[in-house]
Amino acid sequence: MVAAILRRLLKFFYRVEVKGLDYFYQSSKRTMIVANHTSFLDAALLYCFLPEDISFAIHTRIMNRWFMAPFRSRLKLFVMDPTNPFSLKSLIKYLKEDNRVVIFPEGRITTTGALMKIYNGPGLVADRSDADVLPIRIDGAQYTPFSRLRGIIRLRWFPKITITLLAPRKLKAPDSIRGRERRHFAGQLLTDIMNEVIFSTSNYKRTLFQALLDAKKIHGRKHIIAEDIERHPVSYHKLIHHSILLGDVLKPHSNANEYVGILLPNMVNTLVTFFALHVHGRIPVMLNFSAGAQAMQNACITANVKIVYTSRRFVNYAKLNPVIEKLQQQLTVYYLEDIVNKISTFKKIMSLLSARFPKTAYMKRLPDREPHSPAVVLFTSGSEGVAKGVVLSHSNLLANGIQMSTRVDFNAQDKILNALPLFHSFGLTAGTLIPLISGMKVFLYPSPLHYRIIPEIAYDIGATIMFGTNTFLANYGRFAHPYDFYSIRYVFAGAEKLKDSTRQLWSDKFGVRVFEGYGTTETSPALSTNTAMDHRKGTVGRLLPGIEYHLDKVPGVEEGGRLSVKGPNVMLGYLLYCNAIEANHKIIPPRTDAGLGWYDTGDIVKFDEDGFITILGRAKRFAKIAGEMISLAAVELFIAENWPNKNHAIIAIADARKGEQLILVTEEQGLNRKAIMEKFRGRGLSELAVPRMIHFIKKLPLLGSGKPDYVLINQIIDKEKS
Repeated sequence: MVAAILRRLLKFFYRVEVKGLDYFYQSSKRTMIVANHTSFLDAALLYCFLPEDISFAIHTRIMNRWFMAPFRSRLKLFVMDPTNPFSLKSLIKYLKEDNRVVIFPEGRITTTGALMKIYNGPGLVADRSDADVLPIRIDGAQYTPFSRLRGIIRLRWFPKITITLLAPRKLKAPDSIRGRERRHFAGQLLTDIMNEVIFSTSNYKRTLFQALLDAKKIHGRKHIIAEDIERHPVSYHKLIHHSILLGDVLKPHSNANEYVGILLPNMVNTLVTFFALHVHGRIPVMLNFSAGAQAMQNACITANVKIVYTSRRFVNYAKLNPVIEKLQQQLTVYYLEDIVNKISTFKKIMSLLSARFPKTAYMKRLPDREPHSPAVVLFTSGSEGVAKGVVLSHSNLLANGIQMSTRVDFNAQDKILNALPLFHSFGLTAGTLIPLISGMKVFLYPSPLHYRIIPEIAYDIGATIMFGTNTFLANYGRFAHPYDFYSIRYVFAGAEKLKDSTRQLWSDKFGVRVFEGYGTTETSPALSTNTAMDHRKGTVGRLLPGIEYHLDKVPGVEEGGRLSVKGPNVMLGYLLYCNAIEANHKIIPPRTDAGLGWYDTGDIVKFDEDGFITILGRAKRFAKIAGEMISLAAVELFIAENWPNKNHAIIAIADARKGEQLILVTEEQGLNRKAIMEKFRGRGLSELAVPRMIHFIKKLPLLGSGKPDYVLINQIIDKEKS
């Protein structure tokens, strides 16, 4: 009777929806039910909405609290004392007697909004008892006053609550693993299951604009989410309003599903332009203004771009007038200042009304827009050849954001300092879109090269999260005051190898641990990352949930293999360069011998026993010298570690005697083969990897991401040889 009344009350106030209930009946009588712990309502929700009597494993300390008094006689409780070593054995025995037991493996209600630490004990219990594991996600209760997130997210009395059950599975460690290793292994398996639960039950099958509207509903229309160096904070309502207004004005310039160029810096107006194009189904093409006129012309030809939006102020400041003149030979360039100045008062009023009811306004504009349709075109760095146009869908980008948030405790109180350009996947997805849909405030800075200014900005705004490449982070560290990063919680490094010297500098000077990750433009971009709970120095972390992988053996490479991946964050495909205009819109989906949807990263990696990834190098950046495969990236990194104050690059050229030879291109004047040879011998490394030639250069060509521009470096060497 009590359960029935409570069920009706919960259903009335919270519109509780239960999904996947059939999985409950598919599980055996011997089942360990594991759920995330969002609020004080969680146990009541499971008690009322799961169909049969279940037991709850409960801490003795909680059992003795006053609020448990009404439930002690009504619930089947299995009391556990964590100080008693026999508690787990008793629970294993209880499960073996064919009981269904609910365990919250985090051991506490979340105080971050994300999953907390998953204890190893419940994993070991599932392993030893041979019980089914039935994963459940509770979503929505974290927004109630019964959670522990007051002051972190916007709470409300009666949000909708969803309980989602996933398929039962066995959690079994290999028989060869014993003792503490088995406990750790089982705990890691359970952690992966809980991460999978959060990811697979999250809604990434939306459009970006829909996700923006949903975020406004969760965090509030007045919630500030973006700011730039002009210091005009923008709320959800203002961003949506301006996007609808500008979208209506830009609509006559192009057709639905047309690729439209954006040539703008990291500013709030760039975000408005990006979402304005989405309002009427145009596809933004983010142009790399640091790549030069020819590269931008090629990009526009590849995507059949007929229109580019830019700013007079930006063009003049960045001295891009010659570039604009060349672009105007093949397409139309619009300046946003001219467009905005002509907006009528009537349009402003109408857009304000649309912004007040954006769901209705949006759906009228885009009735046929699909989450799997193209959302943006980004271009690869072109560090090893011609840049490729990468088409990412709405669900690609949103899935990658959710994949990251299952491992990292982002919350609405975080402030992101993003100086990485929005034409770079790292800067667009990780630095901008993930924060926007998660309620975090983004501070956009127009250039990552201002090494003295960016630390001051971080100090001024109280930044809590930063993204950067090794090159940029190393230089921020050199010029920053030791207190500039006082508020930083997380720094994520990607796009190039994180050097030990950079890691140590941030640790010693600022007390901040830099988390290295890995990804590609084609994967939206993140594939893996180290986190506070999963960290191993020298690796790029473990694969994010929802990603499959396989390794192909590479002849001559002893360990690891060439990595291919598949997952919801993997691109729709490439827009490859083609002179035939009718073929320009054809998207070539990723494919390997494993089938459609698999993407060959071109990276040679190895996985350790816990799933941590070490990047051994690019398949294209291996040289075969006297029959031995040498990683150019490994040689480059070794030299950078020993001469860390200058930039270096390693390239390979043909050699009639040994097949290939290495050339070091360096800013370190006076560096010689003898000094390099001594360092190699001191580490017991092969002398075949010592560069045969050294080419000195005043300033090494770098891409916008901070990586060496190997195409230009090879051209310099070829010119020297000729």
